[in-house]
Amino acid sequence: MNLESLIPTLRSITLDAAAAILAVYGEDFDVGRKTDRSPLTEADLAAHRVIVDGLRRLTPELPILSEESAAIAWSERRTWSRYWLVDPLDGTREFVKRNGEFTVNIALIDGDRTVLGMVQAPVTGEFAWAWQGGGAWMAGPDERPRSCRTRRRRETLVVAGSRSHGDPRLAGMLERVGSYELTPLGSSLKFLRIASGEADLYVRLGPTSEWDTAAAQCVLEEAGGAVIDLHGQPLRYNRKDSLLNPEFIACGDPDQDWTRVLGTLPAG
Repeated sequence: MNLESLIPTLRSITLDAAAAILAVYGEDFDVGRKTDRSPLTEADLAAHRVIVDGLRRLTPELPILSEESAAIAWSERRTWSRYWLVDPLDGTREFVKRNGEFTVNIALIDGDRTVLGMVQAPVTGEFAWAWQGGGAWMAGPDERPRSCRTRRRRETLVVAGSRSHGDPRLAGMLERVGSYELTPLGSSLKFLRIASGEADLYVRLGPTSEWDTAAAQCVLEEAGGAVIDLHGQPLRYNRKDSLLNPEFIACGDPDQDWTRVLGTLPAG
């Protein structure tokens, strides 16, 4: 499969999903609750329908796992060698708050690795995409695509933090890194800020799902960064019944031993 050849159609699908989200964003909307008590809006469902329909036309042979249709049994998923992993609206809490910090995320998983990722912020029009071996790219609404790279660790770290999911353990970890600036930000935008060299680190403590990270992980890795669990192993996909990720570190400078710096490994 030629991954680069998929990008133009994926951009169109993502833009259509963003338009569906913004149609709801501009009006009054109801907020429901999923079984885990996280919010659900008509925008989530509208974007899901647009993306699933588009991907079925693009690659009818590939399965699709979306946050809004996640009840696919492990007995079926374990047979997949390649599939689409979708978060139609990452950052529903930010959507509900109307702060603009939410994204559309589409990833292609091959085996257990993310090999293509596309992320778009509907409010600003910011796009980021990457494919395995093709580098990471970003563009604004009317901009030419530009290559993006992470940066080496600096004396004062810029740490992207979750705007809606705090954890008291994070403060203790960050005390170990020395000087830092904490920048709250919603959704997968945190990965993009690291990929573009504007931030250095994002530590996620607490639950996330595989669709929350896959697309942006591909962008960050192709930009020169890494996404690792607290034992230093890369995040991988579709390896088990649960679709929850381990706690993880997203970093721009993978030459640093972040598990040691942050003290995530037990002593000895």
